[in-house]
Amino acid sequence: MIIPVRTKDSTYEVYLGENILKAFCDRNTEGFEKADKIVVITDENVWGLHRDYFDDNFSFNYQVHLVPNGEACKTFDSYFNVQTFLLQENCSRNSILLALGGGAVGDLTGFVASTFMRGIPFIQIPTTILAHDSAVGGKTAINHPNGKNMIGAFYQPKEVLYDFHFLNTLPKSEVRSGLAEVIKHALISDITWSNDFLKLESIDAIQKEELLVWLEKGIRVKARIVELDEKEKSYRKYLNFGHTYGHAIEATIGYGKITHGEAVMIGMIPALMLSEIYGEVKAGYARDVYKLAKKLEYNFQHVLNSPFDQLATFMLKDKKTTNGELHFALLNHIGDPFIQIVTMDEVKKCDDLLRKWIKEEI
Repeated sequence: MIIPVRTKDSTYEVYLGENILKAFCDRNTEGFEKADKIVVITDENVWGLHRDYFDDNFSFNYQVHLVPNGEACKTFDSYFNVQTFLLQENCSRNSILLALGGGAVGDLTGFVASTFMRGIPFIQIPTTILAHDSAVGGKTAINHPNGKNMIGAFYQPKEVLYDFHFLNTLPKSEVRSGLAEVIKHALISDITWSNDFLKLESIDAIQKEELLVWLEKGIRVKARIVELDEKEKSYRKYLNFGHTYGHAIEATIGYGKITHGEAVMIGMIPALMLSEIYGEVKAGYARDVYKLAKKLEYNFQHVLNSPFDQLATFMLKDKKTTNGELHFALLNHIGDPFIQIVTMDEVKKCDDLLRKWIKEEI
């Protein structure tokens, strides 16, 4: 299956399917043969699980650079170390980077590619459900202690290869993390799809065929929005639904101590509460999604471990905050997003209510 992504400055394809790495090599033979170096950026976990499959199906000489697992790779040190490796290996503008891993590896690799010798090609090969979102659209970044994804660039990949073979080894925690972004795509695009999720009883109840359909739908939602707004001037801000509060949770708890998807799921609850206030989302929908999240075993204890003053500090530093005003992606109706300036007092009320719900169940 092929999903095209067309932006003002580039066009590329997202290829989806099972065991399609060999076909990827066949399709890109000319480009790989012209490259002076092919470098795979990945982490120890992914490489340990998938090295044999990669070696059996990748037809060209390559080098590997391992980075720390998860969000720990999105640091200045990791960025510097990758750049140093590329220079030591005499990489050039004719080199190609392959980002083999989850969203963090893709974010780091893309940012390295955007800046090494002022820009070299890279290809996203996501290995997680979460990365169905991050691998598409060209957002690349590393983290700063004062905020998530604060240093980066918009830099589109040459191709995205989503080989479902890599999903077979995902632990339940990674399925849960990735599912949050899938649910987000449903909430901002389709009320029927969103309501279908409310019927889901557990992570274990998800059938693989059903998951793959959801991933395709999620990528199409992302691709359509990116085509409309590559640099996040308008429509692309809708993809931040759940992220303003969620990023603040991540920063407060500590990057890597909570998965990005788990933080997004937490962040979508206050966003839905605000959508009931500023939009026309029916009263109680936020509570329904909260109950779904609890059934799927998302850990809301992180909220109780995050003082609101700290969350407020990080929200005010968020990229979506302008002149001290919080710009939240909200929903007028389910499937109909918009951007709303929200006061911190209003967010605090939603935070208080969420904490009340959590404490009621302890």
